[in-house]
Amino acid sequence: MAIKFIVVGNTKEKFYRQSEDEYLKRLNKYCKLQYVVIPSSKKSILREECLRMEEEQLQKHIGQMDYVILMDEKGEEYSSRKFAKKLNENLVHRANLTFIIGGAFGFSDVIRARANDLWSLSRLTFPHHLVRTIFLEQLYRAFTILNGEKYHND
Repeated sequence: MAIKFIVVGNTKEKFYRQSEDEYLKRLNKYCKLQYVVIPSSKKSILREECLRMEEEQLQKHIGQMDYVILMDEKGEEYSSRKFAKKLNENLVHRANLTFIIGGAFGFSDVIRARANDLWSLSRLTFPHHLVRTIFLEQLYRAFTILNGEKYHND
C-alpha cells in the first residue's frame, strides 16, 4: 500500500530529522511512503501571499485521484486505536491516500476546499517540524495496531 506525505519546508534541526528518519525507516515494513517536501514561502512575510505560494507548490503534488487528508488543528481528533481504524478504512477504500502538513500559516482556502478530510493530532499548537515526527510515529503506531504487534499499550 502506498501513502503520500507532503510537508512544507525542510527540516533544519538535526534531532527532528533523526526522529523523522527513524519512523520513515520503521514504516518501510508496512507501506510505501512517498515523502514530499515542498519549499516554504520565504519570499514574503504576508500571510495570504505565503499561502498562495505554498498552494501552488502543493497543487503540483496532489493528483486528481488523491484522497487528501489535511493534518489541521480544526480537524477531527482520534485516539491511537481510532486513528488506526480510520487509516485502515481509507487504505481499503482509497487508492491514493495523501496526508499534508502545512507551513506556519496552515492552508489556503483552495487547498482546504480540495481536502477530503481534516484530521488533528492535538488541539495543542506544535512547531510543524515536530508535528511531522508525531504524525510519522502515529502512522507507525497505527500499522502496529492493525498488525496486532506489541508497541501500543492501552
